[in-house]
Amino acid sequence: MKCEILKKSIKIFLKFGFKSTTMDDIANKMAISKKTIYKYFKNKEQLVDESLSFFHEAIHTEVATICNKGFNAIEENFEIKKMFKDLLQNSGESPMFQLQKYYPETFKKVINNEFAMFKDCISQNLKKGIQEGLYRNNLNINITTRFYFSLVFSVHDPNLFTNEDRTINQLEIDALTYHTRAIATKKGIEILEKQLEKL
Repeated sequence: MKCEILKKSIKIFLKFGFKSTTMDDIANKMAISKKTIYKYFKNKEQLVDESLSFFHEAIHTEVATICNKGFNAIEENFEIKKMFKDLLQNSGESPMFQLQKYYPETFKKVINNEFAMFKDCISQNLKKGIQEGLYRNNLNINITTRFYFSLVFSVHDPNLFTNEDRTINQLEIDALTYHTRAIATKKGIEILEKQLEKL
């Protein structure tokens, strides 16, 4: 039951917001009593924290699966982007920044966990792309990894971008395109253009 609560809760939090979603909302959506939720979670803060950890693990598993499918480095990034779009297609705008505002301790934990995970993922992708001749071989892996992580995260900042600019999904594609053009070889640019045509 705890696992089911975590699965359903994160979907509700991402769709309706971390602040506005109540324990009653979750209980009603699951057709269970609020008492059942409190059997596993002492308060909403704990539920938010654990549901995000659960979601983070699910993402980690999905990314690892994609990385083991034999895509080239550029295709791999677009497949990971597609996976995020599918996972977050029903999410409200800027859930991470709402989390930052109302649950700062959980936000810090999420950012640290995400950077730890994506640092390895991005670094491995960069090394793979260099080996494949798709990325320039003079890249500083550490700096480029941090640049890309910062770039992707910035598109979720409502202080920088609004719905009037572009959708979150399109901004993430823009960020990936910008990142790839900055580091790609001529061969890599050709593959990038093919990926963009598919979109």
